[in-house]
Amino acid sequence: MVQHHSHQQLRKREEEEELSSSYSILMECDVCSPCSFSSSTYKKSMPSLLRLFFLFSFFYCSLCLFPRLFNCSFITPFFYLYGTQVGKVTGLSVLAETKERNPSLPCSSMLNGSICCDRTAFRSDICHMKGDVRTSSATFSIFLHSSNNIEKDNANTSSSKEDVVERIRPYTRKWETNIMETIDELGLIAQSANSDIANTCQVQHSVPAIFFSTGGYTGNVYHEFNDGILPLYITSRRYNRRVVFVVLEYHNWWITKYGDIVSRLSDYPPIDFTRDQAVHCFPEAVVGLQIHDELTVTSSLMANDVSIQDFRNLLDEAYEPRILGLIKEEESQTMAPSIQHLEKILDKPKLVILSRNGSRAILNEGEVVELAEEIGFHVQVLRPTRTTELAKIYRELNSSDVMIGVHGAAMTHLLFMRPESVFIQVVVLGTKWAAQTYYGEPAMKLGLLYIGYEILPRESSLYGEYNMNNPELRDPKSITKKGWQETKRVYLDRQNVRLDLQRFSKHLIRAYEYSMSKRKLSWQHQ
Repeated sequence: MVQHHSHQQLRKREEEEELSSSYSILMECDVCSPCSFSSSTYKKSMPSLLRLFFLFSFFYCSLCLFPRLFNCSFITPFFYLYGTQVGKVTGLSVLAETKERNPSLPCSSMLNGSICCDRTAFRSDICHMKGDVRTSSATFSIFLHSSNNIEKDNANTSSSKEDVVERIRPYTRKWETNIMETIDELGLIAQSANSDIANTCQVQHSVPAIFFSTGGYTGNVYHEFNDGILPLYITSRRYNRRVVFVVLEYHNWWITKYGDIVSRLSDYPPIDFTRDQAVHCFPEAVVGLQIHDELTVTSSLMANDVSIQDFRNLLDEAYEPRILGLIKEEESQTMAPSIQHLEKILDKPKLVILSRNGSRAILNEGEVVELAEEIGFHVQVLRPTRTTELAKIYRELNSSDVMIGVHGAAMTHLLFMRPESVFIQVVVLGTKWAAQTYYGEPAMKLGLLYIGYEILPRESSLYGEYNMNNPELRDPKSITKKGWQETKRVYLDRQNVRLDLQRFSKHLIRAYEYSMSKRKLSWQHQ
């Protein structure tokens, strides 16, 4: 979660200077953070590039020599490495992700009966198999059969050899050792067709397969989209729905929750790799998923310049049938609002507050609602739970002009906002960098007007626990540098906010004026 805009300028010099100190965090803290490499590397000056290269070399060697220092608890919902820009160090993943545009790059061109594994990206490994591909769930293997010598192409290095074996865990967080150890590992085995282990096809498919895992951090909506749904979209897009998804660590609830989206990516029912003991045969297979930046699709890495806006359009298509069904259900139950009520609502821009219970709650939420209504908004407070149907959340946010929420995984729902709407994120103490990186920048890439409201110490519930001279209030960065566990303990688990209405009203007024100007432009073009 440390990537920035792939094609924008680097952060200001003072933030870049924080990079060196962030590597010391890695060496002394039990902390994890999602990272990826950026094409903006090529825009750096040579001195800066060399400096970052040496820093990356030091970090990489440290990973190899002292792996225990980087262990991360897999139960944490999402991870922070404040100020670290590991993703800026090298362009390897960008080279890997753009292989379809450049045939000289790994796995861009494969012969029939070959295996190619691209392990150059920081976030995920991806293996390709072409030919007679057969599954063996009992042995957690995928076999490639051929009557000729098997050719293995690993990062553009090929050799002729029988019984070629590759191993891969198809999950998009390969740098996190602890979590990757929980992901089922697949063996990719290339053998001649007359091998004793040759499996007889029981289900023959005419389209390729994509193998991926829904294990790991699945259960947290940020990771479900960032590490799963978006990479699945990126990887499967080129097949135009003519692809079968083979899922490791299959969860029925995941299929139910994301079935609307998955059905727009594939015309075929997904396969539970572990429980389906049949031998499935495919002409081609991709094992693992491609991933770009945080909660986004980078158009320069996609065929036909597909972007995050295209993914947003797919969400529209995916949820429209269910939303229409919900409307009919309401009409049949005489729950539809009166015409007078609708007219009153339509005259006002709609503001949705994503409410939290427990930590990071807005303690004066009622007063915020009253203030927003006084400014001119129609306000709705949304309290989604783990079991809330996504189509219902999508319906409310897709029809809104403004969304307000306190930094946390639920901010992932910014993907449900229409481009040119407004996203106001309340940035609590100790989350400034994470809030901007994980949600602020993705919001801007989606085309939202992003407003980050950074609270003052007096707006935090921690103000009553610590003296103003304590670093917890005076210098949050000094606390977050101690690692994830300390950040979680101080700022995420115990902090609530009481917004300064006078300060916050300025942002609400800005959002209102912006929304009304967009409405007026829309009316003029009708």
